[in-house]
This record gives sequence, structure tokens and C-alpha cells, in this order.
Amino acid sequence: MTQVLIVVDQPGDWAPYYPSERVITFSDYLQLPARQQRVRIINLCGDYNYRAEGYYCSLLAEARNHRVLPSVRTLNDLSVPQLYKLQLNQVAPALSKLRMPQDGGTELRVKSYFGYCAEAPLQPLARLLFDRFPCPVLEMRLSCLSGQWEIVDLQIGSHRALEETEETAFAEALDRFSNQVWRAPKRSDNSRYDLAILVNPEEALPPSDGPALKKFTSVARELGFAVEMITAADYMRLPEFDALFIRETTAIDHHTYRFAKKAEAEGLVVLDDPTSILRCTNKIYLADLFATHRVPAPRTRILRRGDEAGIEAAVAELGLPMVVKIPDGSFSRGMVKVQDEGQLRDSLRELFEESSLLLAQEFLYTEFDWRIGVLNNKPLYACRYYMAKNHWQIYNHGGGKTSSGGFTTLPTFEVPKAVLQAALKATKPIGDGFYGVDVKESDGKGYVIEVNDNPSIDSGVEDKYLGRELYRLILQEFLRRLETRREGRTARS
Repeated sequence: MTQVLIVVDQPGDWAPYYPSERVITFSDYLQLPARQQRVRIINLCGDYNYRAEGYYCSLLAEARNHRVLPSVRTLNDLSVPQLYKLQLNQVAPALSKLRMPQDGGTELRVKSYFGYCAEAPLQPLARLLFDRFPCPVLEMRLSCLSGQWEIVDLQIGSHRALEETEETAFAEALDRFSNQVWRAPKRSDNSRYDLAILVNPEEALPPSDGPALKKFTSVARELGFAVEMITAADYMRLPEFDALFIRETTAIDHHTYRFAKKAEAEGLVVLDDPTSILRCTNKIYLADLFATHRVPAPRTRILRRGDEAGIEAAVAELGLPMVVKIPDGSFSRGMVKVQDEGQLRDSLRELFEESSLLLAQEFLYTEFDWRIGVLNNKPLYACRYYMAKNHWQIYNHGGGKTSSGGFTTLPTFEVPKAVLQAALKATKPIGDGFYGVDVKESDGKGYVIEVNDNPSIDSGVEDKYLGRELYRLILQEFLRRLETRREGRTARS
């Protein structure tokens, strides 16, 4: 389990806060064994300047392979305005949403603690800045010129310089940021690894329902994992874990992709990995990939906004009816079946408002779609998802509510060979992650519709045939990858 230590200059620096055996001095930290692993350091030394003890605390932590906040990079970036200002373009949207203060002032001075600040309108900005420059206390100075706010100064603050009300806010933020500092760990003595499962409790159609998540948790603990459900608010806690399992619908312009990227950068085993998310969430990419690797798929054309000749060529080649899709739709959203050219024009006008490129695909009628679950390039499970009643898709989002068709779950050895081969051929050029491949079967052939990087595992559906063994197989892959990494590190040392 990751051990969290708070490093201060002197014991008295922690006097305003609740005592904890995890609070040590910089002198104590120097005496720790250099090879002690799985340690996270929250560096609260008073002076972070170059060659000061605070700077050396972060430097030594990184040399010892301890995860530290703030990092040396953050210290260096925030010490030179030219460096941190180069990285502020990503917070521009949050700045643009700030309103002028009611008192008519044109300058704001704000402190945030582990990404939290007391001023609610500034919280999105504080969170973005913490993601970019993670540090315990960040002091911001903002100026409004010509009706537009801009950041004129960023500095790392000291917890020792806080007033009493600020100390309370700081302690609460620290508690939220890393509750392991204050609470006894839930992990049992025989747990080998920490697994985080990313979920969104508010998601209408999550990849796994509540009972499935409970099964993942139960089986993971049997395999020796300590498991914790995390949400988007836990981004900076990722280094506390060994592995990340994303059970929230993924997208590129979304925190799920940022979680995958950070988890990979921190050395976690992550499913699904950012490369798989990047490749699977865009149907334009998949269409080109299928063509390049000769994956059997329905005839497809890419449509470009304003390209009248291309639209006419698509009609001539694919015929009508045809299916038109936005590149990153999910759960049957963002795709329409058009019966004639009038419907086609109306749909293109609407969909081109969301994307400059669209996908046109020949319409293949089937009573059901195959879903083949693939993990590490091996078939895992198979389902037949039937079309929603009086609809051409599995999901029908019309009428203000979502309905879906039935399903049949089968062992993979009962799947037609052509369907199974098409699914495996589609995933091979994407990676070795966890995928759900949608395949239509027509005239004895399998045609891949798409590959999902975050396939559904719902209790009583995908696990209908394998039961708990399905969860075990997925989690054993996490365990295999973690053990492989551990063996590799042991061999190198």
C-alpha cells in the first residue's frame, strides 16, 4: 500500500492541525531508507527556492522514486513567469467565464488549497491550475483589462502563512485530497495491489451497473486487490494506486482520457489505455484502420462539410437507405438512418453542425448485432444484442426515454467462425486492451461495425454465461500485467 507522508521543517509547523504520525520533519525524511518504495510525499517545507530544503525535499523524493507534491518541475515552472505563462492557454476557457466583481474591482487575489478554493466561481479555474501545477497552496493574482480576466501572477504559498480561517480550509482540502493521511487504510494485510475503478454515479448509461461493480470489487479482493471507486474529483490521487479500471463512458475531450493519460504516465496498469481510447472513440479513424488492414466492414464513405461531389458519390456507391454517423457517438447516439435524399440532406445539415467530417455507411439489416468481448487479443464473451422494438438500432432514444432490445449470451465457441475472426482482426491493430467489437452477420460473413474501448459489463447480461468467471478473467489480466512489471523491475535492479 502507498504510504503518505507529510514533510515539514519543524514539528511546530503542524501545531494548528490534528496530530498525525504521518507528519515528519525534513530531517526525518533524510534518514528514511533510500530504497523504501510506495511512498507519497506531500512537501510542506517553508522554502521551495532553488537549493532550499523544500526544493531538496522534492528533488530527493524523485531520486528515491517517491511520488511527491509539488514536483521539481512544478517548483521550477512556478519560479519563472515565462515558463508558467506558456502553459496557461488551457485555462483560458475558465477565465473567459469569470464575471466582473460586483464591487467594480479589477483585481483578484485568491488562494487555492490542493485545487480547492472558497470562491465558488473560481473553483473551475483553481482545479485546472492544480492539474497543471499541483501544489499544496497556490496563490493567484488576476487582473481584468477590457472586460477580460487574465492571470498576472502565480506563486506557491506556504501553509505557515495562513490565517485561522484559511488553515481550516487548507486542512479540509488536504483531507479531501488524500484521506489516507487521516483514516486507517481499508486494505487488508494480504492485499498486493491498489486498484482504482473510475465511475460516474450520475451517468445514465454507464458501462457497468451497480451490481456488476460490486462483483468486480468482490472478485478483485479475492485476487488480492484493495479496491476503491473513484470519480472525476480524484484526478490527483491517481499516483496512490497501482492500476486503473475505467468504468465510465470515455471520450477524447473528457476527463476519462486525461485519467488514462495520467495513469499511464504514472506507471499504472490502465484499461482502457489512452491509445485505445484515442483509436476507438473516433469512427473516422476506425473506418480508415479497417480499410488499411482489410478488416471486413460495411462499405463506408467519409463525408466532408461542403463537399457536394463527395455526398453524391456516397449515394451512388452506398445506395439508400444508408446510415450517417458523427465520429464519436456512443450507445446508438449521433447516428441516423436516412431513407431518401431529402432525409439525407436534413440529417447532414444537422450533423455537420457537430463535426466537419461524418461517416456514411451502407445499411445492413439484421435482427441483432454480435458483441464480441476481446481482452489481450483473445475472445472473452459473446452476446447477441437485438434491435429495440420497431427500431433499427439496439438503443432507441426517441420519445424522451431510452429503450433497448433483448439479448442472448453465448460461449465464444458457439459464435460463427466468420464473426469471431472478423472481431479479432479488428482489434489486433488497435492494441491489447479490453474491447467490445460490434459485428453484423450477413450471408455467412461477419462485418465489423465498430470497436468499443469501454465495453459494457452489466450484471445478468454479458456475464450471463460465465458468471463471476468473467470478472475474474478481466481482473486476472490486471494482475498478470502488474506481476510482469514487478518482475521486470526486479530483474533490472
